[in-house]
Amino acid sequence: MIDPEAVLADSQNSLEAATEPRPEGYDPGAFAPFAVTVDIVLLTWVEHQLSVLLIRRGKPPYEGAWALPGGFVEPDEDLAEAAVRELLEETGIGVEPGSLLQVGAYGHPARDPRMRVVTVAYGLIVAQLAQSPRGGSDAARAELVSVAEVQRDRVRLAFDHRLIVVAEHDAGDARAAD
Repeated sequence: MIDPEAVLADSQNSLEAATEPRPEGYDPGAFAPFAVTVDIVLLTWVEHQLSVLLIRRGKPPYEGAWALPGGFVEPDEDLAEAAVRELLEETGIGVEPGSLLQVGAYGHPARDPRMRVVTVAYGLIVAQLAQSPRGGSDAARAELVSVAEVQRDRVRLAFDHRLIVVAEHDAGDARAAD
């Protein structure tokens, strides 16, 4: 069992480490720059079918393709806070940061045509959505789509989002079996 007090103490130690001065001779320019994003795999049931919340991208790259809700993490933003913000902006669905489970990180160098991007995926399973999703921000639409359709590759997903959906579905099955 996870001890919340220990997690909080570790978190506090991490924050204190962030205030340490940069070590002498360390050159951050020696490493290639990259961006960090978050993607949210929200699973729910629609008419007895497991479905995933997707958005229709309103801007390039992959304009018009389906994608997971998500986006870039702001420089002063916690990963879970970014996931909550992006989910709300793109779908109108609000959740608490504690309801999201970090389920994976994806960082293939070619996963995004704009630049090197590492994404942190968050999962959330809800029995039923309290409200209908609606597109917002850079999402033209938001809709629940059958996971089976995604698994069969009948729905064109942007980036590596099909891989993320299938991995989270399979991991969810494994967690449920434990």
